[in-house]
Amino acid sequence: MKKVTIKNTDLEVAPINFGGNVFGWTLDEKQSFDILDKFVGGGFNFIDTANTYSWWVNGTGGQSETIIGNWMKAKGNRSDLVIATKVGSETKEHGVDSSKKHILKSVDESLARLQTDYIDLYYTHFDDEKTPVEETMEAYNEIVKAGKVRYIAASNVSPERLLASMEVAEKNNFPKYVALQPHYNLLIRDKFEKQYAPLAEKFNWSVFTYWSLEAGFLTGKYKTEADFDKSPRGAGIKQHFDDRGKAILKALDEVAKKHGSHPATVSLAWLLANPLVTAPIVSATSENQLKTLFSAPELQLDAEDLSLLEKVSKS
Repeated sequence: MKKVTIKNTDLEVAPINFGGNVFGWTLDEKQSFDILDKFVGGGFNFIDTANTYSWWVNGTGGQSETIIGNWMKAKGNRSDLVIATKVGSETKEHGVDSSKKHILKSVDESLARLQTDYIDLYYTHFDDEKTPVEETMEAYNEIVKAGKVRYIAASNVSPERLLASMEVAEKNNFPKYVALQPHYNLLIRDKFEKQYAPLAEKFNWSVFTYWSLEAGFLTGKYKTEADFDKSPRGAGIKQHFDDRGKAILKALDEVAKKHGSHPATVSLAWLLANPLVTAPIVSATSENQLKTLFSAPELQLDAEDLSLLEKVSKS
């Protein structure tokens, strides 16, 4: 698997980023180990999680990092991997928090759960929008200098606060954000393309998209209204099953048939065709699902495919 370098870093990753929100939620530890073994067995090395996954199960989170930590310890493969985790999101115990105190406490807890000395990529998961950005960036400066974190990145942070954070980092010679993790896919395009893509270009950020398959909507498994009622995630995405959503699913089917592929693979290949996108984040709970992910970097969409997908997904 050909690796790409995350911009502004020396981290090399295969171009699919595994989303670890399923560990300790829809997959138990044994099943998680099995999926992780198969993922790295396919030549991939980039794993994304957060300190609060899966807080909606136990109130506090931590399960995903713990499972990844146990797996890395069992396999002795930490140095072969690029591990991303996040700080700042809410749990039942606290709200969104990007304060220095919270970051310094959380990074040590993440390192302990992951059973590692360092985190490759550490994200501001959510921004509380009240902590001064100087304070947040100063916290990152401290933990990067201490060797606990190699690089920092941002996910759900407003364009204004991102700009301010980069200015503060420049002025104080603090580490700067090197990557962005936005909600972006064939169905949800506007916010990223209008508000965040210009920043990614300006600062030369790598982009790792979350909800790359819109909670399964873009996998093609939902064909009728009734299908959405059969899945626990279906209710949340049923709203997309309008004329535009149906046209996107139809186009994905067409392109998938043409290439002997799957709608999920085509959806990810569309993201990878965007020069800003370095590696889409996507989860899998079975070997079959993994195979559709593995095929995405190999699938080269032609001009006709891209034109069709562009036409149906423009909002």
